[in-house]
Amino acid sequence: MTANFAIIFIALEIHIYLLNTNIIIRARNIKTETYKRGELYLENFVINGGHELFGEVNISGAKNAAVAIIPAALLCDDVVRIENIPNISDVSLIIQILDRMGAGIKMINKNTIEIDSRSVVCQPVPYELASHFRASYYLIGIMLGRFKKAEVAMPGGCDFGVRPIDLHIKGFQMLGAKVETINGMVCANADKLVGASIYMDNVSVGATMNVMLAAVLARGLTIIENAAKEPHIVDLANFLNSMGADVRGAGTDVIKIRGVEKLHGCTYSIIPDQIEAGTYMVAAATCGGDVLVKNVIPKHLESISAKLEEAGAEIIEYDDAVRVTRFKPLTRCNVKTMPHPGFPTDMQPQIAVLLSLAKGTSMLSESVWDNRFQYVGQLLRMGADIKVDGKVAVIEGVESLTGVKVKATDLRAGAAMIIAGLAAEGETVVEDIQYIERGYEDVVEKFSSLGADIRRVEVNEPDIVSDAG
Repeated sequence: MTANFAIIFIALEIHIYLLNTNIIIRARNIKTETYKRGELYLENFVINGGHELFGEVNISGAKNAAVAIIPAALLCDDVVRIENIPNISDVSLIIQILDRMGAGIKMINKNTIEIDSRSVVCQPVPYELASHFRASYYLIGIMLGRFKKAEVAMPGGCDFGVRPIDLHIKGFQMLGAKVETINGMVCANADKLVGASIYMDNVSVGATMNVMLAAVLARGLTIIENAAKEPHIVDLANFLNSMGADVRGAGTDVIKIRGVEKLHGCTYSIIPDQIEAGTYMVAAATCGGDVLVKNVIPKHLESISAKLEEAGAEIIEYDDAVRVTRFKPLTRCNVKTMPHPGFPTDMQPQIAVLLSLAKGTSMLSESVWDNRFQYVGQLLRMGADIKVDGKVAVIEGVESLTGVKVKATDLRAGAAMIIAGLAAEGETVVEDIQYIERGYEDVVEKFSSLGADIRRVEVNEPDIVSDAG
């Protein structure tokens, strides 16, 4: 009798815990195993290529905005409702961290969340959570802003070059914080934060947003010069202002933040994802067909649209949608990634696939990251003709690609492997799909709705890759 009661009590405790936390945005029931290199998914994407794409696709909320806006709810001692959040693993991870810190999490539906920050306590963000995604560093600025102290493990995320957080630290120090790294943890504290003039030595999206997060509750005026201008920076500023902050100039290279005493709750809807939209646009242009990409802000896509038109696609803009058609052969063009409003670095791998099938020789130049061509080896295995020299790839268009087994080396490279598989002859198997799940909601379902032959397949006996291999 006692044993049965204990079992019932434990089950009740678990049930109550799940009801109270409800922390997962159901970023899929993907089975995982842990090996030396971390999580290795036991599912692959299997694609049978050669089909044109037709139909409509709805774009989700912006990943790069969501991973800053959701934790920014901790800056107020109140309840915040955030709508149009993407159902992706990075968002699931940030919600787990907020739950760990004592926030009340209520999922209204898979794309709407309520965050109650009234019971939040400042505590270290452990390696096992922070190491899985880059945006965990926003918690440094957020906790500094609210608690005047922070302890966050060094961030993880996609590996395509050294990405230090020196500019973040410089900004925090200018606001009056003492910052040091101890045993892999970024430790910051301040008696008070005071506004300052901060010049960004390089245009940095992450540093711009992190300083904004720390400065909204600082005393006085903070001026960020040489600030990044990406759409998700404007979205974060709008969200902070909805909570009572005073942020002006977001979207220009000078942002002014006048600190306020406290912030309050609000309801806010995240902007559509510029990179997800661009990915489906490039897929439609690469494979051919007629695709309406809905729930977008066309102005955010102008640099992508311009290059697709140059390569032979036709783009028609509507109020909140773009239509991509392509029925004639692709032609060469040169692309150089730049900070916004230039061509996004996060679209570089995807456009490389298109250029691989465009007639003539194209030049693809990377001006943001040092080592973002790691995926090229995968495209070479499919028959692409690409030569990389430092930050420049020379791409000679080929008649066709051939389906093989490839790996997603990072989030956007993974999206490129999907596009390559859709355009290739035969079957393509994409491994390491955990990277893709970080930034694309319902990617199989969305591509399938356009007529693509793509499915998620469970792997019964995954290969264990050693550090030497």
